[in-house]
Amino acid sequence: MKLDELLMCLRHLSWGAADILMAYARGLKPPHGFSQELKVDDSGDGPVSAADLAVNSWLLDGLNSHFPFSSWTLLSEESAKGQLKDGLPLEADWLWILDPLDGTKDFLSGNGEYAVHLALVHCHRPVLGVVLIPENEELWIGVLGRGAWCEKRNQHRKSPLFSRRSNLSELILAVSRNHRDQRLELLLKQLPLGDSKAIGSVGCKVATILRGETDIYISLSGETAPKDWDIAAPEILLKAAGGEFTHADGTELRYNTGDIRQAGCLIASHGIKHPQVCEMVAQEIRLIDPDFRV
Repeated sequence: MKLDELLMCLRHLSWGAADILMAYARGLKPPHGFSQELKVDDSGDGPVSAADLAVNSWLLDGLNSHFPFSSWTLLSEESAKGQLKDGLPLEADWLWILDPLDGTKDFLSGNGEYAVHLALVHCHRPVLGVVLIPENEELWIGVLGRGAWCEKRNQHRKSPLFSRRSNLSELILAVSRNHRDQRLELLLKQLPLGDSKAIGSVGCKVATILRGETDIYISLSGETAPKDWDIAAPEILLKAAGGEFTHADGTELRYNTGDIRQAGCLIASHGIKHPQVCEMVAQEIRLIDPDFRV
């Protein structure tokens, strides 16, 4: 398969997803035949809206129809319960991992900090990813070995622009708006960093690093950890752009391992002080909770 052909398909599907989500967000009739009623259910892991399900259908059906003979497997947050068995990875060398609406709470609140994540994973590591931020009219694309960029609907490209902040006391931290436990609160008080900004979707957080608005994002969690579909696309974007996204001990993230949780301490950054930040965070976590596995 040619990369240009795949990217053209992803552009079409992504902007179609943007149209669906923005229609729901504004109380309008969404395109492509989806119902206008914005019904919201509780999945047990958080709210699932009609918008999540519509985008899920649009993207999965689109990939299947554009590439009917492909050998890849598709995994979505909305279909995962029927596909996954605890402790068993999917038998797939090539795997699409989709979050049709990362930041559903932010979408429903109307703050605009929601995104669509889609990543192509090969043998447990992402090689291509897109993060669509509809309210900003931004389609971020990252390809291993090819770099990362941001597109508008007319395909005008803009390169990432990391900040040049390098002193730890200057670094700006992107933190979760909705997922913060006591350990994270204690950690943030101990870190000698600069300002912090609370932001919704993981994709939106990483986009602020790519724009140079922030420099670091830290995820600290156990049982309620972000899942593969929350992290895979933002990670490959940042890595393709020259940034870093690792565990606090410096090990790389892996996907489709049999455990969809990305538990522990994950650190994303523009890369300038990444090893020092990881070491500092790991030391503080050992003091806060010696039993916590970073």
